[in-house]
Amino acid sequence: MRVVVAQHAPSLRERLKDAAAVACVALLLGVPMIGLTTVDQGGALHVATRWPVLAIFVTLCFIGRLLARFGLDRLQLRRRSRPAAVSALRGTGALTAWVGWSCLGVALALPVIFSDNRYVVDTATTVLIYVMLGWGLNVVVGLAGLLNLGYAAFYAVGAYAYALLSTQFGWGFWQALPVAGAFAAGFGLLLGWPTLRLRGDYLAIVTLGFGEITRVILINWTDLSNGPNGIASIPRPTFFGLPFKPDGDTPTFASFFGIEFSPLHRIIFLYYLILALAMLTNLFVSRLRKLPVGRAWEAIREDEIACQALGINVTNVKLSAFAISAMLGGCAGVFFAARQGFISPESFTFNESAIVLAIVVLGGTGSQLGVVLASLVLVLLPELGRDFADYRMLLFGAAMILIMIWRPGGILAKREPTLRYRALSRDGGGP
Repeated sequence: MRVVVAQHAPSLRERLKDAAAVACVALLLGVPMIGLTTVDQGGALHVATRWPVLAIFVTLCFIGRLLARFGLDRLQLRRRSRPAAVSALRGTGALTAWVGWSCLGVALALPVIFSDNRYVVDTATTVLIYVMLGWGLNVVVGLAGLLNLGYAAFYAVGAYAYALLSTQFGWGFWQALPVAGAFAAGFGLLLGWPTLRLRGDYLAIVTLGFGEITRVILINWTDLSNGPNGIASIPRPTFFGLPFKPDGDTPTFASFFGIEFSPLHRIIFLYYLILALAMLTNLFVSRLRKLPVGRAWEAIREDEIACQALGINVTNVKLSAFAISAMLGGCAGVFFAARQGFISPESFTFNESAIVLAIVVLGGTGSQLGVVLASLVLVLLPELGRDFADYRMLLFGAAMILIMIWRPGGILAKREPTLRYRALSRDGGGP
């Protein structure tokens, strides 16, 4: 016998109230970031207002939330013949998929739209680096439920591995990428093996110490890392062997395709490169979640004692999460070193680990799309607040507090489970 739960569409008043709440949050965040700016008047800085731009921004947020709520309600009502829980999950999943594909479309078109604006493309590249780091840390924090405060250490291992392999042995980007990822995974196993008996705050303290130990070693082991001076002249990736910068008689990207040389070619190529690496990371993690090891991660996150009682090797499962998470962080470090051309220990402080962890928590632990949205917030908010250099971090912290008050579970607190149980009716039909 099939059980059907009656559903009704929310009233227009409820939808307007929800959209108004989102518009209020957008107004609070937009006043210091968009509504106010500084202008130079006679050698002195004065605060100018941009209320029309702010009004357009708030209106778009209001309309966008209203349309999104309306679309979600329609999807839920369409499935009223199914159990309410399954209907809500599928409606949310369809909306999440639609938002994800929309973000991918915008990401692919962004360098074309802003082909003459290096600042926008560079900022978008930075966002994608943090997206990749967030997806890597999400394996440990979001799926396995382990708190890691030293993720910048694996980021540094990947970056220094590529820097040393390229400058000392002449390795290319694609040759060094898997090797540097393997090095980072090895460090993940090195950290996880003696510490995974710890839980909660104790594990967080150990990972924090590991991150600081790695940074101090990079500063003091000058024969390996060149100490605080860092490593310079790191080769940048090429387009199938075609360099972007003229180098003697070697054909360049511009000469091979018969176009005029522009320094933006390399910037756009690096953007698409990190976009491809990030999408491969997303595909890799999404597929792992559906495998037995991914299910074991989520089971341990929910109840470790029950998993031990069922015979699951908790230590090996946790080690696999640490190793895979470290590998993804190391691959992001390889791209960072290739993009910058110079690295030093100052690029891998605890602040980096804190930002990546904040991205995972603010986005909603375990949510892939939430990491993307949180990366946009945490990277773009400081950029928009550069005109208020003295108060930028104050505004940044206030924005984070408001987000956590508004959405304490993260921007996308609700996520679909990897597996769903579908109860069959007595007549043998589906739900």
